[in-house]
Amino acid sequence: ALPSAWSVERMQRHCQHCGAVLATLTFDGKTREQCERCGTVAWRNPLPVGMALIEHEGRLVLIRRLADPLAGYWAPPAGYVETGESVPEAVVREAREETGLEIALDGLFEVYSRADVNVLIVAYRAHAVGGALAAGDDAVEAGCFAPGEWPQEPPPASGAAIDEWFYGVIKDATARWRPTC
Repeated sequence: ALPSAWSVERMQRHCQHCGAVLATLTFDGKTREQCERCGTVAWRNPLPVGMALIEHEGRLVLIRRLADPLAGYWAPPAGYVETGESVPEAVVREAREETGLEIALDGLFEVYSRADVNVLIVAYRAHAVGGALAAGDDAVEAGCFAPGEWPQEPPPASGAAIDEWFYGVIKDATARWRPTC
């Protein structure tokens, strides 16, 4: 379960090491939070996400997203890297959870980041080696699309930086994807 808004605010304002209040300081030309008691800096780093560009029967596997960002949009399966797993392991796990497919990774496709978005997407080329295509965790539906046949969707209207950025990532990744068979 996700922490309540109160506990998230509390975690952001207190040191994770000693529990003391964090002070906002400017150093290295940036505003950061630092513990007043032990001096630990509360680094705010981008969260890693693994994405799979899966080739299945000469087509690209896409899911219709259940949750934000871009709920309802078609995208390659992707999800956060969990503690205790590598990015490639997360890509394989997320593909299985969201599409029902077992995949093998074929190599790094691209790394996407943007300074005002707290996410880093590491995209891999992959191909299906088993399983059956079906919408799973975090997916409303799953489908396979030939090059040039992806669903055409309008830019997001939310105005949120992460929606705009993720929309661009999806457009770039699907435009550059080509089957290897």
